Amino acid sequence: MKIVELDGYAANPGDLSWETIQALGEFKLYDRTAPKDIVNRAKDAEIILVNKVNITKEIIEQLPKLKYIGVLATGYNVVDIDAAKAHGIVVTNIPAYSTESVAQMTFAHILNLTNRVEHYAQLNREGKWSHNSDFCYWDTPLREISGKTLGIVGLGNIGCKVAKIARDFGMDVFAFTSKNSADLPEGIQKTTLEGLFAVSDILSLHCPLTADTFEMINKATLNKMKKGALLINTGRGQLINDADVAEALENGQLGGYGADVMCSEPPSEDNPLFAQPNAFITPHIAWATKEARARLLAICADNIKAFIEGHPQNVVNP
Repeated sequence: MKIVELDGYAANPGDLSWETIQALGEFKLYDRTAPKDIVNRAKDAEIILVNKVNITKEIIEQLPKLKYIGVLATGYNVVDIDAAKAHGIVVTNIPAYSTESVAQMTFAHILNLTNRVEHYAQLNREGKWSHNSDFCYWDTPLREISGKTLGIVGLGNIGCKVAKIARDFGMDVFAFTSKNSADLPEGIQKTTLEGLFAVSDILSLHCPLTADTFEMINKATLNKMKKGALLINTGRGQLINDADVAEALENGQLGGYGADVMCSEPPSEDNPLFAQPNAFITPHIAWATKEARARLLAICADNIKAFIEGHPQNVVNP
């Protein structure tokens, strides 16, 4: 089997090994691939691996040898699933590899917004504490999350893990989910989306990006939230309208925004969120702990091996 990885750098910039995948066939690695180079690099491949490279219908039609597309992520919207199925191409993803890491980043953002550790550490580097009249100081609101309400949109693996951590912090947890109330983990109360907006002190997004969830956080829905509530997005950038969230931060409707994703990645320098002092955005790294990336590559290798042996797993276009 000829295997081509088209954009391997993000998943493995050199601190992990590709050897388990190399052992499965003739392997060619590219750190990055521009759209104009995809067909030429993949033309002889039976298996291609992608992370964020878009495999469109037009590209699929130019790759007659292609039998398998392995997406090195949980989301697989980078592949035209219908076109792949029409051409008999199996598409797989990597589920649940980053659950612990993304849940951890979710609370890193929550705790940053409530405790502002980096802010105070930087002020102290600049001498603020050394020259303070009292033994302590603060110039931002400091909030305790115990007893507050966390609203979660989407109760997949990550949403459930976030809910468990929230309960351990003493938070009340409400969720908007397609799951039946009887099937929810203990301590999570199901509600409508409108209800979630109304009760949440902190709202965290963990749902997939679909036609129904595209820009679900917009001016109208933000105005249904508690004034000063916090918004966390470690799901998908396009779950929110950037300009509307920036405006809500500007006028105080939102007390803070913590995100690991943006509508366009890399984002434009003039994105309105960058001008908001209460917007804290990390560069899509929630998934990127070494432990999570090691699991990603291990599952990728298992997926390929299962496909070669004739019983593919984690198939997203059955």
